[in-house]
Amino acid sequence: MENKARQLHTPLEKRSSHFKGVLCILLSAFFYSLMSLFVRLAGDLPVFQKSFFRNLVAALVAFVLLVKDGNFKWQKGSLPALLARSVAGTIGIVCNFYAIDHLPISDASILNKLAPFFSIVFSILILKEKASWKEWLLVVVAFLGAVFIAKPSFGFSQGVPVLIGVLGGLGAGLAYTFVRYLGMRGERKAVIVFFFSAFSCLSMLPMVLLDYQPMETMQAVWLILAGVAASGAQFTVTAAYSYAPAKDISVYDYSQVLFAAVWGAVFLSQYPDYWSVAGYCIIIGAAVVKWLTSKTKGKKEQTKNTAE
Repeated sequence: MENKARQLHTPLEKRSSHFKGVLCILLSAFFYSLMSLFVRLAGDLPVFQKSFFRNLVAALVAFVLLVKDGNFKWQKGSLPALLARSVAGTIGIVCNFYAIDHLPISDASILNKLAPFFSIVFSILILKEKASWKEWLLVVVAFLGAVFIAKPSFGFSQGVPVLIGVLGGLGAGLAYTFVRYLGMRGERKAVIVFFFSAFSCLSMLPMVLLDYQPMETMQAVWLILAGVAASGAQFTVTAAYSYAPAKDISVYDYSQVLFAAVWGAVFLSQYPDYWSVAGYCIIIGAAVVKWLTSKTKGKKEQTKNTAE
């Protein structure tokens, strides 16, 4: 239904939709960077406790939307993909929060942004899509950027959080692949968000109860704000991809790293070193090349279709 509506857009409307898509993806990156800051400001709390409260807020927001819609049912055949998306997403969040607690938030953010490159691998395995040698090369380049962030010395105290941060990106990449699969099936976004958030809260609840640490008022406030920021990020990224295709706007999502670097410097006195900056440039550069390649490919296909 949405695709048919897009086909009726005039050139002016298409430009307007593209602008809205860019604006929304920038807002999503901004909200995700704020989430990372708030998680870090929450202080020394168990990772599962932080993740639980972050997902609880998102679950409540999605629940309200489904109540308004009056329909909580998912489509027939969607349950396996919903479960796979939820497991992968939960692993991704826990690993990302661990990295946020043990690395500069800008480093943790860029490692989490390896997710689009992992998506290439999982799209081949799950969606049976083909990847060119250029896309594989970009995956290798992105990993090279992660090595720069980790530093060549690979001290244990730094290497383990980086490895877990990469695992978080892998989990997020797998989750995005299943989100795409569910979207191709026509599953509602509110259902996907609520199922994932509720699953994450329930699966982490035993660990939270076993290792719960009493929170000060400000710690609870920071975690609630982290959940609000994460919810804002999910809604704006959903809106972004409804306004414009991923090949046109996904590159702007990497602005999260720049936002995170600013928050780290202003609020946490964290200043990236030369190796980290080089890693940022490598991964963002790989993302820009990937975007340009996708855009060029899209124009060629459009020209071919017009000629036919």
